[in-house]
Amino acid sequence: MKNLFFSILLFLCCFGFAQEQPKPFAAVITSQFPNVRDIAISPNGDEMMFTAQSVMGNLSAIITVKKRNNNWEEPEVASFSGMHFDLEPFYSHDGLKLYFASRRPLDQSQTKQKDFDIWYVERDNLNSEWSKPKNMGSPINTEHGEFYPSISSNGNFYFTRDDTTKNRKDDIYVSTYSNGAYQTPVPLPDTINTDSYEYNAFIAPDESYILFGGYNRKDGLGSGDIYISKRTEYGWTTAKNLGPEFNSDKMDYCPFVKNDTLYFTSKRDHTQVEQEKPMDLEALLKEFHKADNGSSRLFKMKTVTFAE
Repeated sequence: MKNLFFSILLFLCCFGFAQEQPKPFAAVITSQFPNVRDIAISPNGDEMMFTAQSVMGNLSAIITVKKRNNNWEEPEVASFSGMHFDLEPFYSHDGLKLYFASRRPLDQSQTKQKDFDIWYVERDNLNSEWSKPKNMGSPINTEHGEFYPSISSNGNFYFTRDDTTKNRKDDIYVSTYSNGAYQTPVPLPDTINTDSYEYNAFIAPDESYILFGGYNRKDGLGSGDIYISKRTEYGWTTAKNLGPEFNSDKMDYCPFVKNDTLYFTSKRDHTQVEQEKPMDLEALLKEFHKADNGSSRLFKMKTVTFAE
């Protein structure tokens, strides 16, 4: 019991603790889509983007929602999306660029999809329209798949790469930004990357910690969990599972942090399958369409900062 107490205390001190249970985020907006995932909120908090997908996940588009008078307006398909398989938006720290992953062809006159690359759109100011998408090119994009961009304040670019030349699955890479250019990306160390899947990394603006998804790890609580590693003077610490306060027995992934709030995607299922009495149609549909019904949905959770 004493060892258990100190283990819990160590977790709370090192990784922060939950002040509340995860709650569905923007459920009224997102419930009209079969599945949603990977949210990004603009630096000024007045705009968000997320990915909406079909039931089978084979159709994917980026949705934009703006905030007026502290209320979220009706969602729209982003001006640069809706034609190709797009997902995983991330704003630059001035809000004037938006990075995302896409299978769109390099030649926009074609429609045949290619492997995933990271693209971006830009705008002159926060009220102007987004440009046409531009491919990031080398050294970020290669003949392999690149996903889930996340950028630190100094411009270092973190992303997932599906490099089939390595005898391992998805890894998280970083390309340092130096002298106005991105350098050759390198994988993060084995304290983070393993022979399994590591993906969907969110880097703290000051690079003090990184959150990411890990699939079917030995210490996993579900099929996928969110993990954390902290950066010290000795390098990145061995990644730790965020624990049952955050993760469920289902798929939890796509972390994003803003104002000490963790936003993430989850397929957690709280459907009430046993009933005390027969349900009428209204009650049945309400249960079917609740936010935490096993579909991919957005959640949020107020936390003590992960940097502590």
